[in-house]
Amino acid sequence: MATIARLRTRLGGRTLELELLITAFLFVTICLAALIASANGRVRWVDLTIIGAFAVLFLAISLAFALRDWGEDQILLPVAALLAGVGMIMARRLEPDLVQRYGELYGGIALKQVIWIFGGATALALISFVPWRMQWLKHYRYTWLVLGLALVGITAVFGVERNGARLWLNLGFFQFQPVELLKVLLVVYLATYLDNHRELIGHGVYWLGPLKLPPLPYLAPIVIMWGATISLIIVQKDLGAALLFFVIFLAMLYVVSGRARYAAVGFVAFALGAAALYPLFGHVRVRLNAWLDPWSDPFGIGFQMVQALHALATGGWAGTGIGAGDPTTVPESHTDFVFVAIGEELGLAGTLALTACYAIVALRGY
Repeated sequence: MATIARLRTRLGGRTLELELLITAFLFVTICLAALIASANGRVRWVDLTIIGAFAVLFLAISLAFALRDWGEDQILLPVAALLAGVGMIMARRLEPDLVQRYGELYGGIALKQVIWIFGGATALALISFVPWRMQWLKHYRYTWLVLGLALVGITAVFGVERNGARLWLNLGFFQFQPVELLKVLLVVYLATYLDNHRELIGHGVYWLGPLKLPPLPYLAPIVIMWGATISLIIVQKDLGAALLFFVIFLAMLYVVSGRARYAAVGFVAFALGAAALYPLFGHVRVRLNAWLDPWSDPFGIGFQMVQALHALATGGWAGTGIGAGDPTTVPESHTDFVFVAIGEELGLAGTLALTACYAIVALRGY
């Protein structure tokens, strides 16, 4: 009886997570129903199977969290499920139009999205139940980061170049961007290192202008490893990832030290570095100019931005509805500009909700 009472208590303590997960599944299911309705009501059993397996997988993870009772955050899993579900629906939505316009090259986008989502959720479940995972990550933090840097380095030499940046590693049966793995490994390295030296980094012993710095032997490893990461990403010409890594570093440094001056000085340094690198990367100049004034060349470098603005304007406040828009008029709508596809079919309300979900993830992380 005591065991049953403990189980009831644990399950009852995570009702918020369960309620939010059910809400996320209902939204994804409604989006799939709208997609089916827009395709003349043609139901594919594979779609229903995937949605069912998606719900069962995340509910099983939530149930396992409740039974283990380690006190995980109850907001993150439902928000992750919602974002993953929206991505899966949009991949399914865009695939038929992309195949029609560009051929079978894009025929496997929805399937690949499903594989990555299910693989990621399974990895989450496995890693979450490793009782010694923190010690494992801390002890091998340099190994993880060097492994990630090696993969990105291999990609810089042997990778596939697209739109001016060499980001993709072709393994034959599939392609992936090692920089996505490096994002996680860099966070692991920074988190474990900063946590181990929290007191020194937070208080410091040396003054450099307005900044109070920790001893050089403690500061050098993190600066060297982070600098190597940024340098390698710049060599790949992936300045978007370089900016992301820089912001991650400053954010984590601020969380550990509580000193806003670190972040302020870091942003000034980044602005100076970006100004120095701007003349060296032609594709960056093209993209920035297209963003600043797409109408100066609406059928050339500004075409994608102009099409994106038209798509968002078509969506308005409430959107055209899932399956009722024409998002493939925007080049790369299935990758870099999927936000525009969501904005056209879910409207401003949908894009604001999506942005709020990402903001929630960031705030819960802090």
